[in-house]
Amino acid sequence: MIRSLRPLLACVSVLGALVFFPSAAHAADTLGDALARLAPSADPKVIGLAVRAAECAQVQGGAPAERLAVIDYSKPSSEPRLWVFDTVNRKLLFQELVAHGKNSGDATATRFSNAPDSLASSLGLFRTSDTYTGKNGYSLRMTGLEPGVNDQAMARAIVIHGAAYVSEAMARVAGRIGRSWGCPAVRTAVAHKLIDALKGGQMVFSYYPDKRWLGSSQYLKCTGGQLAKAEARAGGQSGT
Repeated sequence: MIRSLRPLLACVSVLGALVFFPSAAHAADTLGDALARLAPSADPKVIGLAVRAAECAQVQGGAPAERLAVIDYSKPSSEPRLWVFDTVNRKLLFQELVAHGKNSGDATATRFSNAPDSLASSLGLFRTSDTYTGKNGYSLRMTGLEPGVNDQAMARAIVIHGAAYVSEAMARVAGRIGRSWGCPAVRTAVAHKLIDALKGGQMVFSYYPDKRWLGSSQYLKCTGGQLAKAEARAGGQSGT
């Protein structure tokens, strides 16, 4: 199985993707295991799914990424449920509160949509795009990679941005933070740095235990054998 998305190591073309290999220091540890240890409040199974989805996207022809954001919408909005990882150096960069759409639920999100004007959050794997400054300040566009699940994200203007209603104080008083129109909004104090860490083709994985999505997502269907075979083929071509 691919263990890292590291761009500074030897790489070759496999199935149209660039496959990267870990250093000897990282070889004994899977990326999912390493990231889960960095975020003990996160569900390690969710971290593992996020890593698997990002690796699968790479094998299917996507460009490699150096950052991976994981959102676990099964957790209440009053708790940190967004983690941003540096997958090259295996570091936790951010652990944050994040809003869900007003039509996804109250304190906890339970409903998700890809439809325009639904005011709901979307699940699945996204790739970040460019930044801009709009009505919500500095914001980051995202492309949804999963047809029928989140591929309307760009048209719906589902972006990462800062919002005053995302605050620990509100979570303590109201038992939840404010809700967005579907965007994964974060605290204004951290928004700019977090967006800069994720801009330009990084990966965002939004999770909820939705059986239909979990059973149909093409990014969760790459088997360990497929990933291992791709890695072995690349290793033979590169001589590593």
